[in-house]
Amino acid sequence: MATLSLTQFLTLDGVYQAPGGPEEDTSGGFDLGGWVHPYVDDDFGRFVNTLFERPDAFLLGRRTYDIFASYWPKQTDPADPIAGKLNALPKYVVSTTLGEADWPTTTVLRGDAADAVSALKSRLDGEIQMHGSGGLARTLLEHDLIDTLHLLVFPVVLGKGRRLFTEGATPSAFRLAGSRTTSKGVTIQTYEQAGRPTFGTIGE
Repeated sequence: MATLSLTQFLTLDGVYQAPGGPEEDTSGGFDLGGWVHPYVDDDFGRFVNTLFERPDAFLLGRRTYDIFASYWPKQTDPADPIAGKLNALPKYVVSTTLGEADWPTTTVLRGDAADAVSALKSRLDGEIQMHGSGGLARTLLEHDLIDTLHLLVFPVVLGKGRRLFTEGATPSAFRLAGSRTTSKGVTIQTYEQAGRPTFGTIGE
C-alpha cells in the first residue's frame, strides 16, 4: 500500500491560496497572490528538491492540476529535478468535471474523492505526493487518508483567502517528525498522523 504525503505552503494565518503568483488563483476576488516570492532562498530550494527525489506518483486536485499542467510540461530541461519527475511519473487528478487530461501520464479519478484515493493507495506502492490542492487535502484529512504533512509556514499574514484548516475540521493528532527554518524565516514542519487527540486538565 502506498503512503500519501501533502506539501502545503501556508501563511501564519493558515492561507494557502495562490502562493506562486498574483494570477495563480484569484477565485473569490483574492488579490494577494504571490506571497511566497520574497522568502525563496537556497534553503527553501534544497528542501523542495529533496522532496522530489522520493515520489512514485502524484495526486492533484482539479485547480492545482490546471495550474501545473499549464506550466510544467513546457519545462523540458532534463536536469530540472522537479519538471523531470512531474512530467514523467504517473499523475492522478480528482475531478468530477475534467474530461480527458491532456498532460501525459495523467489519469482522472472520478466519483467520491475519499473512495477514489483510498482505492488508489491500496493498489499502488511507494509514496504518492500531493502539492497544494488544499480543497482536496481538506477532504482527505477528514478521512485520515494523508499520512504525512509537510507544512511550510511563511512569516506573513494576509487576512483573507482559502485556508487549509477551517471550522469543522476533523479533530486529529500529529507527531512532529522533523523541523527546520530557512534563512528567510520559513519554518518547515513535517508531521505524521497520530490518530485522535487526547484531552486533560493541566496540573491534574
